Amino acid sequence: MTGTPSARLQGFATRESLQAHQLARLNALLTAVRDRPFYCQRLQHLSLPLRSLDELAEVPLLEKADLVPASPATPACIFDLPMDQYTRLHQTSGTSGWPLPVLDTADDWQWWLDCWQYVLDAAEVSVKDIAMMAFSFGPFIGFWTANDAMIARGALVVPGGGLTSEARLKMIHDYHCTVLCCTPTYALHLVAVAKERSIELTENRVSRIIVAGEPGGSIASVRKRIEDAWGARVIDHSGASELGAWGVGSVDGGGLHVIESEFIAETLQFDQDHPQGVPAAEGELAELVLTNLGRLGGPAIRYRTGDIVRAYRKHDAPSPFLWLRGGVIGRADDMIVIRGVNVFPSSIEAILREIDAAAEYLMIVDQVDEMDQLRIEIESVGDLASVLAAALRNRLALRIDVAAVPHNSLPRSQAKSRRLIDNRKPLS
Repeated sequence: MTGTPSARLQGFATRESLQAHQLARLNALLTAVRDRPFYCQRLQHLSLPLRSLDELAEVPLLEKADLVPASPATPACIFDLPMDQYTRLHQTSGTSGWPLPVLDTADDWQWWLDCWQYVLDAAEVSVKDIAMMAFSFGPFIGFWTANDAMIARGALVVPGGGLTSEARLKMIHDYHCTVLCCTPTYALHLVAVAKERSIELTENRVSRIIVAGEPGGSIASVRKRIEDAWGARVIDHSGASELGAWGVGSVDGGGLHVIESEFIAETLQFDQDHPQGVPAAEGELAELVLTNLGRLGGPAIRYRTGDIVRAYRKHDAPSPFLWLRGGVIGRADDMIVIRGVNVFPSSIEAILREIDAAAEYLMIVDQVDEMDQLRIEIESVGDLASVLAAALRNRLALRIDVAAVPHNSLPRSQAKSRRLIDNRKPLS
């Protein structure tokens, strides 16, 4: 899928044409999965084919907790085809101290790459580009799909996994890279490293930076810092291991478009009186609920992303898709995004309790340059702090600052919330 943006958007000029496309894809998806182990109960009451997208609301919502298996290294329940049909395995964050495996068939992976072509269109990537992939190439999805989509597009890809930041900057210079793919936090980290090494970033050939994994690419202050330091344009993207690559930055940089040719988006508000949610009015704070239409090996139907957004139907002319002003602007749960990795406080506690069932600790979340930063204080006897840091690194594939503090220095409380101090700015 390497055509022009206009070719990719052809046929979606009107809301009616887009909805007709979505309904046809949705009916094909529901027909394909209705007899599968996970969805047979959820879909048994539906009469197919659906006559309108409104009938999708009859399907129960899918939540993160529904995906969590009973034991480690067991794929999420939506990935219920025979294992020999899958060709890719990645991990996403779990809520019980273990990563959650997710799987893709060869066709599913190709669908991921097709979704990414919308992002590469926005970045105007061509066969003349050279892209530095500045991520770990580990088990988390990271920029794996971006890497393969770049290759499918014909760009030259420079893998930066396992390198120091200084080595990555050298490769960007030596190989005349024109595109950089990384998290917003890491783009700013490279700025700091370049300053320490007296490297002038504006003298390299990077003209576009594709960011993902964290809020930032659609936040004006963060975007400006990155663009000014690099002399390059920032293109935002959003996706999830459970869902696929669902969002692409709008032309003006002020938000994300949901790729509605491949996803059905709902924006719902939840409270005690409406546990199944009610549709939000345009521009109101709401949780984003998505249905992916092309991942038959692991369909997520009406998945509660936990992402808080403000949605608008009309924005800039080049895209007919739903626009989320400011991108993802918060979370409905207590998930924290640290350097592009989703982390649940409950997951950290589960790991700690395996090491020391009675240790007192405190998690502190700050916001630095609009990005979530996490540190842990623990009343440590001996090397407990270093043991916990190593366990978090091994289990979550993430370095978290763990500091030992004196005995009885932390507040005592039976409430879990008291062990989490959230200094981030509230939603407004």
